[in-house]
Amino acid sequence: MKKIFLFLCLLTASHYLFCQDAVKKIDSLLKSIYHNDEPGAGVAIQLNGKIIFQKSYGVSNLQTNEKNSTTGNFNIGSLTKQFTAFGILQLAEKNKLSLNDKLIKFFPDFNKKVGNWITIKELLTHSSGIIDHYAFVDTNIVKHATDKDVLAAVKNIDSTYFVPGTKYLYSNTAYCLLAMIIEKLSGISYADYIKKNIFRPLSMNHSQVLQIGQPIENRVYGYDTSQNNFKKLDADGSIFFSTEGDGGVYTSVSDYLKWFNSLQTGKLLSKGWIAKARSAEFPVDKKNNLSYGFGWFVNENNNDRQVYHAGSNGGFRAISFSIPSKNYLVVIFSNRTGLDLENIVQEINKILKVAGKSYTKI
Repeated sequence: MKKIFLFLCLLTASHYLFCQDAVKKIDSLLKSIYHNDEPGAGVAIQLNGKIIFQKSYGVSNLQTNEKNSTTGNFNIGSLTKQFTAFGILQLAEKNKLSLNDKLIKFFPDFNKKVGNWITIKELLTHSSGIIDHYAFVDTNIVKHATDKDVLAAVKNIDSTYFVPGTKYLYSNTAYCLLAMIIEKLSGISYADYIKKNIFRPLSMNHSQVLQIGQPIENRVYGYDTSQNNFKKLDADGSIFFSTEGDGGVYTSVSDYLKWFNSLQTGKLLSKGWIAKARSAEFPVDKKNNLSYGFGWFVNENNNDRQVYHAGSNGGFRAISFSIPSKNYLVVIFSNRTGLDLENIVQEINKILKVAGKSYTKI
């Protein structure tokens, strides 16, 4: 028994020293990327259900020189889609909709051909072929586009890019429409639904959906680096920054950890539905075993399914990479462009020796 006890002690000590060394290497890596006087990032890492790293870098506002923090609210771009998909699945679990329901059921004035063709599931998996809204929104009169503007722009279009359900084509339009379906069925705004049914129950107390004219708590500002300088770029400088269902969520890495752990435990939705959301529902790249679930990309290149998504909106970049079976998460919210977050995640995975074969970059 003494030998067994000694072995366990040595094993625990070895693991502790490995984690300490890995944390130092990760911190050194991030310091080499994000500089103190420039826009930076919030980063959090969880392994085997334990938070092993949570730190921020750089500044949140170049005008005030305020520093980033792990409680600062970044716009997370397309990571919003997992919250939108989750809202749809909550309504499905309550039998308020079926994933096989057609678009026309929720929008009776939608073009009949397209509305009777596209299903909710096809919207969720980017396999609907719905025409993008960008060229059809009247930017002469719309300063800050909303999901309602997206609906108005596409509802009379009588064609799709392809037969729904036959191909994959990433669609922000689809997720704006899903947000509108949430509003139709819940009777409240998308922002209020997410707050009431996700943020508040999880004590994500400072997270919110962008609504023009309303302040963002602990707000971080995004900066574009494409002109070799830092230019603030958010809703004030981009017409389509403000759509909600595809990219409207502002949250912090500390709040996002609460969200991830709720998915691991099934706190707000049954584990069966969560498993479907984080499973291969529609193929994206068969050669690399990459698929799309409901709000997540899913890579099955190895025994441990990898679930992840990147986000890009204005001057913000974000990425969430997870291996649910290992209770492993890397999340990076960055308030600057010009950096490859997927490469950073790959480097972190190598340091922690958790990911095995690298995931397929998207």
